Amino acid sequence: MNSVKRLSLLACTWLLIGLATPAQAESADPVLVGAGDIAACGSGSVRTAKLLDAIPGTVFTLGDNVYPDGSARNFDRCYDPTWGRHRDRTRPTVGNHDYRTDGAWPYFAYFGASAGDPDLGYYSYDLGSWHVVVVNSNCDQVDCDAQLRWLDADLTASKAKCTVSMWHHPLYTSGLDHHPAKWMRPFFETLYAHGVELNLSGHNHNYERFQPLDGDGNVDLDRGVLPIVVGTGGASHYGFGRVRPHSLVQNDDTYGVLKLTLRSDAYAFEFVPVAGKTFTDSGTGTCH
Repeated sequence: MNSVKRLSLLACTWLLIGLATPAQAESADPVLVGAGDIAACGSGSVRTAKLLDAIPGTVFTLGDNVYPDGSARNFDRCYDPTWGRHRDRTRPTVGNHDYRTDGAWPYFAYFGASAGDPDLGYYSYDLGSWHVVVVNSNCDQVDCDAQLRWLDADLTASKAKCTVSMWHHPLYTSGLDHHPAKWMRPFFETLYAHGVELNLSGHNHNYERFQPLDGDGNVDLDRGVLPIVVGTGGASHYGFGRVRPHSLVQNDDTYGVLKLTLRSDAYAFEFVPVAGKTFTDSGTGTCH
């Protein structure tokens, strides 16, 4: 190759590198993706796990990871072959079915340090510029007065502008099978007092999104916490009873996962249905 052609080739290479570098340098916004009420050794969790295969990011669960109880056998035969292939990137939440095996010890053994202290079942972590708080709503299993003090202290100490919270039993739900978990109201009030953006829960095996709410359950579009029930991980569906005030979206026949894209001062949410289903829900919000 003569010197002129060599220089021309190098110039083209440098140009391509220069064009590619800015795009490569841009880091993607962190993603949280998941659901609750997952593995009952049926086709539901098989189908939702396939969604996770195609969505990068941190996987969350919203409790009741296995059915009918949180035995090691059920984790081995129901969860591990499906959502278990994403265990290394999962930050779980404990549910009441997980506690049907004494102390939920197989749950804590399966997820290890990612599940927090086995005596507590609640923890927090940072993801990008966001703070994530995982609360244990099984107040018959843990000291929820102590946990509420921890939550207040944790949110006070956090320097993040944006926060998402999650627990198993929803305070706001129109589900027919499980009524609102009124014992979680002090926790929701604490979220609102600290300007938390979102609260995710499961327990009712359906999808429901409310308007942003204040600590008393009134609509607050400026500073309210957005409650979303995502009990759609794969266990059998539950229907709806009387639709509660401020509920905007309900679906009880679609398995799927909620994808949250966490930007520096805002977020986008999208319900991703399993193959063959058309229901979806999406929106955006800004951090308080």
